[in-house]
Formats: sequence, C-alpha cells, structure tokens
Amino acid sequence: MGTADVEAVWRIESARIVAALTRFTGDFGLAEDAAQEAVAEALVSWPLASPANPAGWLMATARRRAIDAIRRRTALQDRYALLKADLAANSGVHDDIDPDKIDDDVLALMFISCHPVLSPEARVALTLRVVGGLSSEEIARAFLVPVPTVQARITRGKKTIAAAGVPFELPPAAERRERLGGVLSVLYVIFTEGSTATSGDRLLRPDVAYEAIRLARTLAALQPDEPEVHGLLALCELTAARFPARTGPDGSPILLDDQDRRLWDFSAIRRGLAALAKASTRGLGPYGLQAAIAATHASAPSVEATDWDRIVVLYEALGRVAPSPVVELNRAVAVAMASGPAQALAIVDELIASNRLPGSHLVPTVRGELLTRLGRRPEARAELELAARLCANLRERSVLLRKAATLS
Repeated sequence: MGTADVEAVWRIESARIVAALTRFTGDFGLAEDAAQEAVAEALVSWPLASPANPAGWLMATARRRAIDAIRRRTALQDRYALLKADLAANSGVHDDIDPDKIDDDVLALMFISCHPVLSPEARVALTLRVVGGLSSEEIARAFLVPVPTVQARITRGKKTIAAAGVPFELPPAAERRERLGGVLSVLYVIFTEGSTATSGDRLLRPDVAYEAIRLARTLAALQPDEPEVHGLLALCELTAARFPARTGPDGSPILLDDQDRRLWDFSAIRRGLAALAKASTRGLGPYGLQAAIAATHASAPSVEATDWDRIVVLYEALGRVAPSPVVELNRAVAVAMASGPAQALAIVDELIASNRLPGSHLVPTVRGELLTRLGRRPEARAELELAARLCANLRERSVLLRKAATLS
C-alpha cells in the first residue's frame, strides 16, 4: 500500500480514531497527536507490509502512541495503568472501536472542534483536521493561507480546549441545539469558501465544498431528527449541483443567466430535494429557507421561467428569521427579476445609506447591474469598476472589468 492508500484510509477513519482515542485518554490534543504519529508510521511501514485491517492497524498504533505519551507524564500514571490494561485486554484485536459508542464519539468530536471557546478560524481548521482528516497543507491550500498559520491555529485551538477544560462528551440536551448551530455555521463557512472562493485565481474550490458536504452528510446521519442539519445538507447539494455549469473550460465564471442547465448534476439535485423534504418536517429554518430558494432555481428550466415571486417571499421569510445585509442584497436581486430594477435599486441604496456592507464588492456589483438595466451606463460603469477594485477573487474581478468595459 502506498501513500495514496494511507491517505484514503485516514480520510475515512480519522474522525472515528481521534474520537475513540479522546474518549480513552480524556485529552483531545493528545489523541490527535497520537493519531498523526500513527499515520506517519503507516507511511513508512505499509509499503513494506500491508495490514489486513488498515483501520484497525491505525487504531491500535495510535492507541500505543497515546499510551507512550501518557507514560511520559508522571502525574498520569493511574490513567496509564488503566489504558495499558485496556490495551492488554484487546491485544490482537484491531477492529475494537465500539460500534455502540462511535456515533456519539464522532458527534462529540464535531461539537468539540466547533466549541464556542475557539476562534472562528480555529473551529474551521480543527474541524477539517480532526473530523475531515485533511492535512495542514490541504487546509492551507483550501483557504490560501500559509501552512504555519494553519498549524498555529490547530495548536492554539487544542491548547484552548485543554485550558478551558472542555470535556469529551455531547453537550447536555438543553444546550445541544444551540451548540448545533455553531457546528452548522462552521460547515457552512467551509462550503461557501469552496463554492465561491473569497480570494485567489479560482472561482470554485470543489474539493473544499465536497468535503463540507461529506461532513454535513455525516452530521445528518448522526442527528437525523434535526431539520436544520438536513436544511444545510440540502443547500449544499443543490448549490453544488450547479458547479459543472458555473465555469468555462478556462475556469472563467459563467453567470446563472448563461449557464447550460443540462450540465447541472441532477443526482445532486435529487439528493438536495430529498434532504429539503426532511428539513420541512417542522418548518424551515435559515438553512432550509436558503435550500428552498436553491430548489426553486434547480427546478426552473430557465432564468425567465424561474418563480421569482416565490424567491422574493422566501428571502422575506429568511430576512425575518435570520436578518443580514447579504440576505437583503439577495432579496434586491430577486425583486429586480420579479418587479423590475427600480424597486430593487431602492433596497440597495438603503443598504448603502445604512453602511451595512462596508468594503464588500457585492453591493456595487448588484448596483452596477441594476443601473445597467435602467440605462444609466456611466453610473453603472463606475459601480462595476469599484466592485472590481474591492473583489479579491481574480476570476470574479475579470468578469466585472469586462462588464464595465462594455459600458464605455
């Protein structure tokens, strides 16, 4: 087995291994370090002799590394003795992850990685590292930050969790739903970075978005009775369904109006609609409403045939349950399609007057489009040029500049 095989097994099994080790040791940081040491050993030994049960081999090796680390801590001799006895009892058994506990373990790991004591950046890094199984290099590549920055976030995150005494357990039922919102927001941040990169020379980073979908599917399997988990999964599936049509062969963006809808991933649309149906059982929350908007787009044969009135109503509902300037801006776009650009421009100008999205390229982008439709070409060009200056994504910037050039 080569490096690719090790990486594949680790990607699939990492959350289970780290979760089980954290339960055994009571130390989240030690568990993650021991698991990484096991992977390093696998990279050396598996090409020479492939194990019959790769996941079990990683678990057993990581457990031994954890015991070695605990043995070096003289204050934890009692815990070491317990772990040593546990290892002896399971000697020769490599598939000793308790299936009755592993689901709760992985879920607890998600809650720890997204704990409120952590910075938003640390939550994303830890979730991708310990739940998703990505390396520091992969995370750094995904978010266009230096590898040492990612490593520092992970290290600080683990130290913060240890210093705060965060227990390895599921939050009490009374606070679980509130904490679940934090987990969902981390997965949403990961997905949105993949679906529209905030910087760099690529519009999409599909590998990042698909990792978020994989994590959302895991969470939906572990929390099947939580509608918003299914709402987020539906939103991600329905958005990702348009990926094949969103860029041209050279990676340049293709706007919704110009997309070849035959290229959309209809399997992803079916999965998204099925998840949306589960999300609808007790009324749609913020993610479910966004998924319903995406579903309206997915079911329309063209931009002109889209039910824009329905989308306006959904954005109005979203604005009530989760108000934000971005929601208002998107509502303006829908209003423009349903009722014309003049009414939409009033919404955008109100956003500008209240300075609710300072420094964002999205506001002048939308305003430039509306002014173009109103025939106010010099003003539109100025707005699109401003949007281009504010936009950090090179692909989006080039589209904005091309549009501005046509208005000269």
